[in-house]
Amino acid sequence: MPTTPTTDGVTRTLDDGAHSLEMAEPESITTASAWREALRQTLPVMFGYIPLGAAFGVLFTQLPLSPWLGLLMSVIILAGAGQFLAVALLGAGAGVTEVAVATLLLNSRHLFYGLSLLERFREAGIAKLYLIFGLTDETYSLLSSLPRSGERDDKAARRNDQRLMLRITALNQLWWVLGTALGLAAGQLTFDSSGIEFALTALFVVLGIEQWYALRERWPFLLGLVITLAGLWVLPHDKLLLGSIAAASVLLLGHYLHQQRSLSDGSRTR
Repeated sequence: MPTTPTTDGVTRTLDDGAHSLEMAEPESITTASAWREALRQTLPVMFGYIPLGAAFGVLFTQLPLSPWLGLLMSVIILAGAGQFLAVALLGAGAGVTEVAVATLLLNSRHLFYGLSLLERFREAGIAKLYLIFGLTDETYSLLSSLPRSGERDDKAARRNDQRLMLRITALNQLWWVLGTALGLAAGQLTFDSSGIEFALTALFVVLGIEQWYALRERWPFLLGLVITLAGLWVLPHDKLLLGSIAAASVLLLGHYLHQQRSLSDGSRTR
């Protein structure tokens, strides 16, 4: 019968289409769940970045510059505290060179803790550039506490982790840009904005508590506390940040070398 091949063809086509939908459904579900997980992870940052970005926007409107430059700074620089420093320096009449050097020194801490994520960024392709660009203090805190979804050498698990990290980084920048836009708009009004910068301190407290429960080892937190207290006693105020980072890096490097030496000695005795 001539209708039989047509019916079989239609049935076969429908079956193939249903099979294709079944194959595509897990992909979309995975993507949606990854965005939901990224949103859940970045909620603490959102509650800090929006008011903090708004504070930056309000301060930027006090400069004799176009508000669009403040929004552009949050998009292409994303320096957080460095942007507040830039506003203070520009308001004091500093040049672009002075602002660039001061921002580089302030954000030099990224050279230290960013190294710990290079292995997780490996083989990320072009996305690696954005992951490095968007590595703020808060984003680093979230990414460094993310558990691996598989073994270290599992490439599929690594890609899934990198997609989640990319979404977390993008959402964090979105919160900062959104806060900046709100602050630039609010800066056209007259109100008392004193105290809003405390959002940064509160944000670090929340992230520190989350890492305390997420990480199994407690000694890095105690080490940071001891170094900070010692730095407050020994170092001048303007050298506290760099001095504390340098001391912590030396001690952590010494601990790492001691562990490696212990492992090598243990393997020799066997």
